[in-house]
Amino acid sequence: MKAARIHWPGKPFQIDEVPTPQVKGGQTLIKVVASYVCSSDIDLVKRERSWAKMPMIPGHNVTGIIEDIGPDVTGFKKGDMVAVYGAWGCGVCHLCRQGDEQLCDPKKWVGFGVDGGYAEYLLVPEQRHLIKIDELDPFEVSPLLDAGLTAYRAIKQNLALLYPGASIAVLGVGNIGYYAVQIAKVLNPEAKVTAVDILQERLSLAVKLGSDYQVEAGSKAAKKLREISAPGGGVQVIIDTVGSNKTLEMAAQIAGKRSSIAIVGLAQGSIPRLPAECRISNSIWGTYNEMRELLSMYSNRKIKCMIKRFPLDSINDVFQLIETKQLQEQAVITP
Repeated sequence: MKAARIHWPGKPFQIDEVPTPQVKGGQTLIKVVASYVCSSDIDLVKRERSWAKMPMIPGHNVTGIIEDIGPDVTGFKKGDMVAVYGAWGCGVCHLCRQGDEQLCDPKKWVGFGVDGGYAEYLLVPEQRHLIKIDELDPFEVSPLLDAGLTAYRAIKQNLALLYPGASIAVLGVGNIGYYAVQIAKVLNPEAKVTAVDILQERLSLAVKLGSDYQVEAGSKAAKKLREISAPGGGVQVIIDTVGSNKTLEMAAQIAGKRSSIAIVGLAQGSIPRLPAECRISNSIWGTYNEMRELLSMYSNRKIKCMIKRFPLDSINDVFQLIETKQLQEQAVITP
């Protein structure tokens, strides 16, 4: 099969011919239809990780058609269209047993520690990582498995703070922010959702996604955000999709007492001094059940997707477009 592989961190992908995996036991072979290109993939291929086996195939947001199944697989058949839950945990630790496989060892995740979906086929070790999506668009589902799921979990964990009229700010309207704006309005229609970004075209997009206010990032942004928020209370929930020093500083400036800042960006900024009892968390991906909840939301047409398809051979060009912020849509590789 054809696969896009990284042979050395920081170097371009190579398109290689590699053996097609063979199934056994409870394994399933998926013919990849779509594989969303996530910003964490870019971070993965740039930085050296001692545990990463090279060459490797990234890609952890996969939809596809079941090509073959092992003898122990039940409830699925050849030809089923499925989404793959990518946070493959050990299945036996206390985190996995309570459903938080995304908090297990990331070396087990598809596309991180084991070969992923930038290829024509993907071997899934256990059927518990599959969800049937026969009625859904597999190309649009692919970015929901990460960008959408990450936004969903971060907002869902803070729903108790979003009373009617409460303020939620989404810092950065990139791929995660694109979904965060929508999901916030779906989960709490009466909350005031403000989109913040340095790019005017992204703020214009946020209007179409349902944001109540749009604020251009800059020296006056924090003042505007506090004016929008509940009087004296600051912004109740802040979703930081960047995680840089600048966005975390802004988050601290606009947060009120007992506010919540959820960091989902990868910039690794420093956490500044916070208001009294303001909590901060680095929300990670999402659970299998949360993925099902989000797909149900999408199937009921409550979530919009905006994708652009690219062939596998163009993977290096796609990474360049994303890094230089030339792509407003979510990039989906279609082997």
